[in-house]
Amino acid sequence: MLSLVLPKGSLEKATLALFDAADLTVRRASDRDYRASIDDPRIDRVRVLRPQEIPTYLEQGLFDLGITGRDWITETDSDVVSLGELQYSKATSDPVRVIMAVPEDAPWRQVSDLPEGVRISTEFPAMTRRFLDRHGVKATVVPSYGATEAKVPDIVDAIVDLTETGSSLRKNGLRILDTLLTSYTELVANRAAYEDEAKRAAMEDVALLLQGAIRARGNVLLKLNVAQSDLRAVLDIMPSMSSPTVTSLAGGDSSAVESVVAKRGVNTLIPALKAAGAHDILEIPISKIVD
Repeated sequence: MLSLVLPKGSLEKATLALFDAADLTVRRASDRDYRASIDDPRIDRVRVLRPQEIPTYLEQGLFDLGITGRDWITETDSDVVSLGELQYSKATSDPVRVIMAVPEDAPWRQVSDLPEGVRISTEFPAMTRRFLDRHGVKATVVPSYGATEAKVPDIVDAIVDLTETGSSLRKNGLRILDTLLTSYTELVANRAAYEDEAKRAAMEDVALLLQGAIRARGNVLLKLNVAQSDLRAVLDIMPSMSSPTVTSLAGGDSSAVESVVAKRGVNTLIPALKAAGAHDILEIPISKIVD
């Protein structure tokens, strides 16, 4: 039913891991294969292509559904439908930023300080030109095809580039002058395909599974038993997404308690629960959380 396009390159590994966690495992002959498949009746064709190209292909109707960054949607000015942000990226769950950076010792403190004719290297020439026009800066924008930060100061005066942690900028003696865009990865669709009722339902199913897998990250399910006399003490320290589930056990003098909790901190929570009277404590991994 759906043709799907996924990003190759820096987002590739994280995207494939997300689809695997969502029970939409992507299969292909090798890491270099651009053709793939997913064993799901809602998805009949899968390709793995550069994220820069994906918004345009979606707008043109070559695919129904795809994953790319808001940065490339903005750069290509593509008319696509967003089914929501997928808060993951290649290193963290934080968004990436499209930033303008200059040498640490450059005199410029804001974009309007840039002199006429300043040379700026970037993989986002269209976005950069629009940004400079808004600030009244006349610059020479030089398209870059990788290693953008290495071109300062020998080739250009400044760069517009992606950063996730900022470590590469600091390593190359650069500082951020301004932020053009904050960009999450997004699930986006061709507009005509989204208006098809059956395809839209399939797209929303895929979005539900992916969001459920993302939401489950960093969480586990704790299950335990506790005597009725100790139940209040256990509930007082048991975190939960809403409230713990409590079920009476056969016999009437004990309860079973379960709750979704953050994985971080569970190493101190379990001993505290044990000290409060809990026993038979189980920590269970979670693959998806769906409201």
